[in-house]
Amino acid sequence: MPNNMLTTKELTLLQDLLIYEESACKKARLYSRILTDQNLAEQCSRLADNHQNRFNRLLELL
Repeated sequence: MPNNMLTTKELTLLQDLLIYEESACKKARLYSRILTDQNLAEQCSRLADNHQNRFNRLLELL
C-alpha cells in the first residue's frame, strides 16, 4: 500500500472529524451573530474561524 493511501479506519476518523469541525464552526458562527456582548461575539467569531481552518486542513488530507 503506498504511503499516501488512507486506511478505512483513518478515512472514517477523518470524516468524523470533518463533521465535528463543521458543526462547531456553524454553532460558533451562529453565536457570533446573535450574542449582544461584543467581546463574546468576537470570541465566537475567532472560534468559528479556527474550526473552519481545521476543517480545511483536514479536508486537504483527503
